[in-house]
Amino acid sequence: MRSDPCLLLKLCENLHDQDTSSIQVKITKFLEAQTNAQQSFLMFVSDDQDELCCKVVGDKVLDEEVKFPIQSNSFSTAIVEKRSLVLEDIKNDHQDFLQKLLGYQPDTLLCVPILHPKDSDKVIILANLVNKESFLEEDEEMVIECFSAVVPLLLMTQAYEEEKRLREQCQSLLTVAKNLFTHLDDVKLLLKEIMTEARNLTSAERCSLFLLDKEQNELIAKVFDGNLADDGSENLSEVRIPASQGIAGHVATTGELLNIHDAYAHPLFYRKIDETTGFKTRSILCFPIKDENGVIGVAELCNKINRRFFTSFDEEIAKAFSIYCGISIMHSLMWKKVRDGQHRSQLSNELMMYHMKVSQEEVTNLNQTKIPRPSDFHEDFCKFYYTPRFVPEAETPLAVLCMFDDLGMIARWRIRRETLSRFILMVSRGYRNPPYHNWMHAFAVSHFCFLLLNNLRLMGTYLKHIEGFALFVACMCHDLDHRGTNNSFQLASKSVLAALYSSEGSVMERHHFAQAMAIINTDGCNVFESLSKKDYTKCLDYMRDIILATDLAHHLRIMKDIGEMAEVGYSSDDPQHHKLLLSLLVTACDLSDQTKDWPSSKKIAKQVYSEFFSQGDLEKAMGNSPSEMMDREKACVPQLQIAFLQTIVQPVYELLAKLFPEAEETAQAVATNKMYWERMQEIYKRRHLTSSCSLDLFEDQSLEKEVLEGLSNSNKISVIL
Repeated sequence: MRSDPCLLLKLCENLHDQDTSSIQVKITKFLEAQTNAQQSFLMFVSDDQDELCCKVVGDKVLDEEVKFPIQSNSFSTAIVEKRSLVLEDIKNDHQDFLQKLLGYQPDTLLCVPILHPKDSDKVIILANLVNKESFLEEDEEMVIECFSAVVPLLLMTQAYEEEKRLREQCQSLLTVAKNLFTHLDDVKLLLKEIMTEARNLTSAERCSLFLLDKEQNELIAKVFDGNLADDGSENLSEVRIPASQGIAGHVATTGELLNIHDAYAHPLFYRKIDETTGFKTRSILCFPIKDENGVIGVAELCNKINRRFFTSFDEEIAKAFSIYCGISIMHSLMWKKVRDGQHRSQLSNELMMYHMKVSQEEVTNLNQTKIPRPSDFHEDFCKFYYTPRFVPEAETPLAVLCMFDDLGMIARWRIRRETLSRFILMVSRGYRNPPYHNWMHAFAVSHFCFLLLNNLRLMGTYLKHIEGFALFVACMCHDLDHRGTNNSFQLASKSVLAALYSSEGSVMERHHFAQAMAIINTDGCNVFESLSKKDYTKCLDYMRDIILATDLAHHLRIMKDIGEMAEVGYSSDDPQHHKLLLSLLVTACDLSDQTKDWPSSKKIAKQVYSEFFSQGDLEKAMGNSPSEMMDREKACVPQLQIAFLQTIVQPVYELLAKLFPEAEETAQAVATNKMYWERMQEIYKRRHLTSSCSLDLFEDQSLEKEVLEGLSNSNKISVIL
């Protein structure tokens, strides 16, 4: 029996709907009318040929699409062999499926496979006719003829529906992605927004989000039922459950989604939540939220609106949605940590600045004081042998101002006097008062930098002017906020500084630079404010590298390179030579106390070892064994000083003298002081001095006298006092 062409044409004319369900209803009614079958229905074959889906039976659109596997199913014969089936071809247990689908047991059945119009080897639909006294070959031909006309329309509508579904899904997920940035600053609000979107996407009555507390092994509902307390504070009915209990616990443990059609019939359902809230749970869609390290939370949607349970499409949405949830939650929590860290840092900086606070009166006084000439402090102020520690500490800010001016930096870089005055005072206040690493040490280092730049005429020849500027400022700031303990102590004690900088190395030096930046960024302290953006960036980069170069570990690593540079000769056109020279110069400045006369050098040694022994005492209190140089009971100061001068100090000034012959006197001064220490060590051993503290030798006047007399009488050295 062939269908009436006019009726088939009219059917195609009416298939203008934009959803496949409406089209299927019109097709099934047409089939029933043309074949006199009691009822008909269509089963669509999934793209992967694994599943059959049915949404329409006769003129009824089912509430939920029915799906069942093709494998081990009688209907698979029609797909594999591409032939029609009758009821007798369907096994009894598979006929039970038909009874559930139709609501009754069919007497007869004709199942016709429909091929893809462009792929004759692919079955895409099984068209089923039910309950006719006898299905004939003409019925099968009519079904095939009908679908040869309507299949293209069905496929186009399916493609449109899929595209629309994906577009809506992407739009919804993009809304969530937008919330990732909109609510980064408020975790609770972000969670509320996420759950609102989840509820809207899946048409759920209620939703909750549990975050996993791995330490307590608990799931905590920060946002419950999609709401916060009225006052915006954390919900008073916050729910906590063990991470191994209930449906949410199972999902958190397995990391797998659960779609439960009947909550109370499920063995994992945790009824206490309903008892606590008074809410009646019917169906649940529960899915994990993960980051790269695993599950971080669980989202639980309850009661599908107008449906008995959540669909497979809801599962797809949930899986995609959970990715955005994980990203947004982790970003928000990370942002909170960063923000909290910024707040703590701000508070610390405020506290630091409070204790470093410089009054406007002090700034005004320094600003309005006439800048003296170097010779006003001492006639030998510009000589390498001059000891800058003779300048009274109260006068050191003015002396620094004098050095800035004498080097021409104030004029060249258009530094405002008030800004420079405030900067100098702030830097001096930024130093603590350990025995050695205090402001007077920084002043001495800055003075030696002044001597190098001035006496060796480095700027404009060997160094760029901006490099000299950065070097001088770096020398002032190079030990800011030094605590009297070294990098090894920071690491061993697991200090806050170690936590901040240990991964980068040079812990204290990075802290000194950070403190310098804090001062520069303080209102009215930016001595670089008149620089161009390019020069400003360069200057800060130079400062960082120069301050990091004061780490002796760094210095020892590059000594070979500096030596090679000295052998071949310095090239001002070589950027690497500039970097090496700056490192050498700042190290020479940092060690410059060793280039002064013996009494000054010896006095500094006492300060250094006082600081070392204080650190050693702290290490003993921590249960650690300090190194010999840090142990006041074991250290042999003369021996340590000789080793220090020989291995660290002398090579620096010998290289400096090789590059700049004008600096030869600094190398000679170091050699002289080494001879004094060797004489002291000789006397020290001969006397068999014993003491519970190595610092006692600095108070032994007879020992000092014997050292001086011994060297003078033997004519080994000319002593100038």
